[in-house]
Amino acid sequence: MSGGVDSAVAAARAVEAGHDVVGVHLALSTAPGALRTGSRGCCSREDADDARRAADVLGIPFYVWDFADRFKEDVIDEFVDAYAEGQTPNPCLTCNEKIKFAALADKAIALGFDALATGHYARLENGELRRAVDDDKDQSYVLAVLDHAQLSRAMFPCGDTPKPQIREEAARRGLSVADKPDSHDICFIPTGDTRAFLGARIGIRPGAVVDADSGERLAEHEGVHGFTIGQRKGLGIEAPAPDGKPRYVTGIDPESGTVTVGSAEHLQVWSIEAGRAVWTSGQVPDGPVDCVVQVRAHGGLAPARATPVVRDGEARIDIELSEPLTGVARGQAAVLYLPDESAGDLVIGSGRIIRTSSLARV
Repeated sequence: MSGGVDSAVAAARAVEAGHDVVGVHLALSTAPGALRTGSRGCCSREDADDARRAADVLGIPFYVWDFADRFKEDVIDEFVDAYAEGQTPNPCLTCNEKIKFAALADKAIALGFDALATGHYARLENGELRRAVDDDKDQSYVLAVLDHAQLSRAMFPCGDTPKPQIREEAARRGLSVADKPDSHDICFIPTGDTRAFLGARIGIRPGAVVDADSGERLAEHEGVHGFTIGQRKGLGIEAPAPDGKPRYVTGIDPESGTVTVGSAEHLQVWSIEAGRAVWTSGQVPDGPVDCVVQVRAHGGLAPARATPVVRDGEARIDIELSEPLTGVARGQAAVLYLPDESAGDLVIGSGRIIRTSSLARV
């Protein structure tokens, strides 16, 4: 129970369904703030108090479990290291994979519980992960890193209901968080200034911003952690491109510190290699699969053909796109869906993006 409306309603529905429910709030910060900053941040003492009040209304036991050290090591440190390597990680993926549905779930199962219920917007049907009914709130993308065993002990009670109805239900149940703002951005950066957060931990690592076509040195920068693929603003370039069109970050080389910029055409990606492959059914396909790939939490979808491979001793996925995508960044997830208009798109697998290619398949 994060202290938000979704997890409160998820707990209420689990109680109503007849389950023996215990509310758990995760202490993920070694020095939590007293208050949230509007919709930014989480895990403040205010959030813990909101979760406790919701548990009191529901008449269920409530505990705070300290996972701060594990969260720092597995999520925050990995986030910083990935940016230092020129990647653009999504910490929610890592938190779900290593904290909520691993460390937390493992502890819960060890204590005799059968499942972990959360307020995530996704659906589980016959053990299969599907998109939520509410497309705007769907979180299947950040849950697609979960394997078959993790999904088998998960529950998502809110996935079949649009968010406005969840708030109405919370109000009817007398839950004070009914109108609480949703959390946005990265929970452990409550200021919202990711560049400053990373700079304080990575330090200054100067490099050059160069033109993709001419190789001309256009500007200097203080570290590749300040850039992501597809970025248009904050490049430090004074003069416009010769053709007057916008420039975007098209490449990041952490070893040389070079950030390459070019036109929108330079951003087009036709193929993706993803590592840390997960197949949500627990079975690796025996050949290529036609699907739809999503490469970031909101948007970035294209028809594709995905092929499981083993390369460098790791299970990976080679993904060929039927139409190009832009803004595809290393460190994000490539999530594979099978479209199903009647039952919601089915998640079949995922992998972390290792490299991309702008070459179209013939």
